[in-house]
Amino acid sequence: MPPPQDVVKVAIQYLDQFPLFIEIDQKKPLSAIVQEVCETWKLPDPAQFTLQYGDGNTEFYITEKNRNDVKNGAILKLAVSQERMARELHEKLLSTSMEAKLEAVKSLAKLAADPSFAREFIARDGIAALTQMVDVERYVKLQKMMKACLGELLAFTLTAFLELMDHGIISWDNLTVSFVKKIASYVRAPNLDATLLQRSLAILECMVLNSLNLYSVVSQEITVGQLINHLQVSNQEIQTNAVALLNALLLKAPEETKQLDWMLEMSEEDPGRVLTAPLTELANSPCQKQLRTVILNSVIRGQQIVGTEMAHQLYVLQVLSLNLLEERMMTKMDPQDQAQRDTLFELCRIAFDAEAEAASAPGGTLDRRKGVYSKDYKKLGFTNHVNPALDFMQTPPGMLALDNMIYFAKHHTDPYVRLVLENSCRDDKHECPFGRSSIELTGMLCETLHVGEPPTETGQDFCPMFFTHDRAMEEMFCVCIQLLNKTWKEMRATSEDFGKVMQVVREQIVRALVARPKSLDQFRNKLQSLSYTEILKIRQTERMSQEEGDSHTAPIVELREKLQPEILDLIRKQRLNRLCEGTLFRKISSRRRQDKYWYCRLAQNHKVLHYGDVEEGTGVPSIEALQEKLAIVDVKAVVTGKDCPHLKDKSTQRQNKEMQDLAFSILHDPDEALNFIAPNKYEYCVWTDGLSALLGKEMGSEYTRTDLEMLLSMEIKLQLLDLESIPIPETAPPLPKEPSNFDFAYDYS
Repeated sequence: MPPPQDVVKVAIQYLDQFPLFIEIDQKKPLSAIVQEVCETWKLPDPAQFTLQYGDGNTEFYITEKNRNDVKNGAILKLAVSQERMARELHEKLLSTSMEAKLEAVKSLAKLAADPSFAREFIARDGIAALTQMVDVERYVKLQKMMKACLGELLAFTLTAFLELMDHGIISWDNLTVSFVKKIASYVRAPNLDATLLQRSLAILECMVLNSLNLYSVVSQEITVGQLINHLQVSNQEIQTNAVALLNALLLKAPEETKQLDWMLEMSEEDPGRVLTAPLTELANSPCQKQLRTVILNSVIRGQQIVGTEMAHQLYVLQVLSLNLLEERMMTKMDPQDQAQRDTLFELCRIAFDAEAEAASAPGGTLDRRKGVYSKDYKKLGFTNHVNPALDFMQTPPGMLALDNMIYFAKHHTDPYVRLVLENSCRDDKHECPFGRSSIELTGMLCETLHVGEPPTETGQDFCPMFFTHDRAMEEMFCVCIQLLNKTWKEMRATSEDFGKVMQVVREQIVRALVARPKSLDQFRNKLQSLSYTEILKIRQTERMSQEEGDSHTAPIVELREKLQPEILDLIRKQRLNRLCEGTLFRKISSRRRQDKYWYCRLAQNHKVLHYGDVEEGTGVPSIEALQEKLAIVDVKAVVTGKDCPHLKDKSTQRQNKEMQDLAFSILHDPDEALNFIAPNKYEYCVWTDGLSALLGKEMGSEYTRTDLEMLLSMEIKLQLLDLESIPIPETAPPLPKEPSNFDFAYDYS
């Protein structure tokens, strides 16, 4: 942040006076500056004035605390002081003139955001004056006379009230119940002015968030049915405030009761009766379905672009809805609870018992098979197949895992039976245990979706998928458990690989959620595209991208430069060793087919090339068997492609055009050449690199570049093994100064 300027040039306006251009010395007291301005315009009593900055919608007084925010070129205004303005506006609010009241609240709406003015106005009991303004029944005659401007008056009044209360100078608990009910009545009123409705919703939200007593009043005055009506309008600001109020009521519900009277819709039989239900049962309430449908169709899909604030409120609502699962997530299974044990029996019955009706009858198959259920529990994949209740003792996921399993079995019976029977037919080593997988998967979903954690203040990552189904979490589990089984088969996993499979499944789910699927079908399709093979490709791409980014850091560049000569020397030795082994070459002829061969190899001392004719299939000839010799010191140059003597002839070029990329020649004394056609690209690169190395030149083949990059990358990784997960800085840390003396050194004498 740049330091404050000592002198700033500004323009100062006052009523119809010509603007005054002055330089303000920031070290000079503000009162002295105001006095000089007043003297210039010959205004009496400078103590009644101060400087003000405004952008048209809001106005802020300049004080000693914020004066450094004034920049060069700013346009300021000479205005009456905060004390005088607060006194004048308060007097107008208490007058009987509707015009004076309207003028006062308009000015208040602009000034209320200024903390210095807010303190002065609130100190004069200004909040009480505004709350009296809201109680318009006291002004029946004025209401009849000025009905046209009443809505405007109330809108500005609530705007000023909200801005003043936002400073936290006065507690929300000081507000009266009658005032709260009056604001709530505006929310219930039909065809209300949009600005007035928006401000009323915002005020109710603040009441709920800042006062437990006011929460009780608001929760009795407002029902979710009324909020649903406001969610169906086209005004996104009103929708945002309605969702915000909904979230506030959910967030501040008393822990000891978890009761929300407003959270259930009026029943069809008795529209005037408001039903109540525990917050933990909210996800199953009829009202929740209607609320979810309205939010999905009117808010998420009804708007082309979801605003930033609306995205945050939808994120909060999503988190609060998922947090309804926290109680089940943190509840352990009671081995003595017969209802919970019957749920386990039901899992076995659906999977293995064909006689469903007999199983449910008293004394039927269910009672008869209880003694042999241990074998079925093992097939279901429970870790403790003798007493599977012990598998649900860990929290999280607790009983939520069993809820998901029974939901999958009852609502997606065919996939459930197919999945269980498929794995029960495998040997124990390759079986994907349904019970253990379901428990681990539920815990992973709770962790991924942050179930039980409060919403953050800036979060916006809501997923439309969670607003498309009444039991979105359970449906998500059903999709993911089938994905887990599919990934298990793709990885050909065994029981020892369970942890690795769960890591891959977690990555698949997280990557699918990042795409913010709009429905469960989109989520399912995205997971189908993220197969195990695709995950491996993505990991490889990201790893390469990270390595590429790391390779440009100063320490890595320096390390590469240090290692490169050593790696190049290693490649040079490999090329020369390959030349010592030798290569079989086809003899050059103008005929298209040539079945004669010759062999060339380098002596171990790297001083002589030995070559001669050989028969195909005779193996690698010894150096003594190769009669011809060429001393390296006699080599003038190595040429390639069209520059080779044996490709100069045009007829040869036409007949052997495909051989140009494999041709090279050794020029030697006296003006002779040893001509080669390599059998393949690799041998061509090996020989041209090796000959260049013998002549002391740079090895420039594409294979050398590839080998150099590969070996450098491997060597750098080996060098940095001890630095895994440690970020590499862009620059090396500075060397410390040498000590003033070395008296600490050991004396070995």
